[in-house]
Amino acid sequence: MKLSKFVFDLPLNLIAQNPAKKREDSKMMVVHRKTGQLENKHFRDILDYFDDKDVFVINNTKVFPARMYGTKDGTGAMIEVFLLRELNKENNLWDVIVDPARKIRLGNKLYFGTGNELTAEVIDNTTSRGRTIRFLWEGSREDLKNKLNELGETPLPKYIKRKPDEDDRERYQTVYAKHIGAVAAPVAGLHFSKTLIKRCEIKGIRFAEVTLHSGLATFKPMDVEDLHKHKMDAEYYNIDESACKVVNKAKEEGRRICAIGTTTIRALESSYTSQQFLKPGEGWTNNFIHPPYAFNVANALVTNFNLPKSTLLILSCAFGGYELIMEAYKKAIKEQYKFSTYGDAMLIL
Repeated sequence: MKLSKFVFDLPLNLIAQNPAKKREDSKMMVVHRKTGQLENKHFRDILDYFDDKDVFVINNTKVFPARMYGTKDGTGAMIEVFLLRELNKENNLWDVIVDPARKIRLGNKLYFGTGNELTAEVIDNTTSRGRTIRFLWEGSREDLKNKLNELGETPLPKYIKRKPDEDDRERYQTVYAKHIGAVAAPVAGLHFSKTLIKRCEIKGIRFAEVTLHSGLATFKPMDVEDLHKHKMDAEYYNIDESACKVVNKAKEEGRRICAIGTTTIRALESSYTSQQFLKPGEGWTNNFIHPPYAFNVANALVTNFNLPKSTLLILSCAFGGYELIMEAYKKAIKEQYKFSTYGDAMLIL
């Protein structure tokens, strides 16, 4: 398929700027693949569609405050630095994106915090906007981690047109986040509250945890018409034996296995056997899922309503069927669903 098939007119006022007051109060459209039925519900109603021994697979990655603002040595120019991943724990090396990149060259020093609390040196160019920097820090790694948390900002996407606040530190994070490493939240999971999870467990729904550290790959603008030519950046994932046991038992019993989010389903599709059972795996995945695609593990998916031409929309169409998902999007716009990070949910059955 072509990228132009995933273009639609989205009113800007439908891009959510804030989360719902309560996580589970977000709206949820239920998409039935077999019948084509579209239902308007709320996320708290998700319990009505799952039974005892069904499984929710969740991504337990944890977002760190990856956006920092500093000044360049010599000129004092304001520079935005977006931390992507730590490269070397011994030498404090990080892959970053800098803006405006044209002003940053090898050897430049960047200063962060009041009174230059933290200094970094640019040591390599990786892409047009990408750099490798070394934090010049003489203290412990734990102290540096604390300093980055103190100076960093919650990395809300640019289409949220406001500065992040203290509430975002909690709300741009799932309640089950464990393993630090993501620069973008697995947003479908933001709809779960601790209370809703407890209600799921009481009903007998089981949870399996995987990890995929969401990078900017998911949100990187696509600039090729032929989907086969789009290259995703690699992201780290980990699936352990305990998750495999839960998922595979449900698969053997013919239960529903629901992936909570596109990052989760990408992790699942990165490690399975020839018999379509989940297997333990760890590494880096750059799988870009687009129609047509035969999914191997999950048979249900929760995702948010996503932006035009996004890899997330394209994956949703691969899972739910292009015509049906695009029909659901037309209905969502007509009925004022909220889109993207803090937006409303879609359950595809």
